[in-house]
Amino acid sequence: MEHPTGDGGLRRPELRLSATLLFGGVLISLLAALQHPDAADANDHTASFTAYAASDAWIAVHLGQFLGMALLSSGLIILAFALNLRHGAVAWAVRLGAAAAIAALALYAVLQGVDGVALKHAADAWAGAAEGEKALRFAAAEDIRWLEWGVRSYQSFVLGSALILFGIAITATRRISRFIGYLMALSGAAYLAQGWVIGVEGFSASNAVPTLAGIVLVFGWTGWLLVTAWRGKGSSSSGV
Repeated sequence: MEHPTGDGGLRRPELRLSATLLFGGVLISLLAALQHPDAADANDHTASFTAYAASDAWIAVHLGQFLGMALLSSGLIILAFALNLRHGAVAWAVRLGAAAAIAALALYAVLQGVDGVALKHAADAWAGAAEGEKALRFAAAEDIRWLEWGVRSYQSFVLGSALILFGIAITATRRISRFIGYLMALSGAAYLAQGWVIGVEGFSASNAVPTLAGIVLVFGWTGWLLVTAWRGKGSSSSGV
């Protein structure tokens, strides 16, 4: 059934696929993160690089994190089709959100190349270097670490923007629960905060609250969306 605006109704099959990919991406990302070796202070590069060099699963863990982000980003892109908005400012918010999701995935691929591959090999080279070469190898690893900060910062900005745009669209159209939209927008704000802190301070303790908030909020709205999509409740044009 066509709406007076010329938009079609909510596409339930696409919504179910989107919700499944989104929640699956979150779960895979969390499982991979649990295997991530960490130092007590991530900004203590000596401790961090020592832990990274000792890890045999480093590259596999980061490949898992990339898979999680690929599923999450794909879920957002499919969500744009599920919402089925064709006209007006809200439709443009969805289109821009989908474009931002694609850009966020591209940046995450660069991030995992830097962190998941280059930094691991740099840490290995530092740990195994002769005493006279250690300072040079350590400096090279730090350069890669700082590049990681930069890419991670901008990836967080772009992903946060995507979540905010989708959150605005869901809240405005009410094709699914507007509270899902609120949580999406809040999770996007948490990612923006993470991007700022990482850009300014690196992986400092100041990022603990935005990171935890982002995890809880994303887990919350993806779980809620999954239940909503598969239960099939609500009309095609409004949320609860």
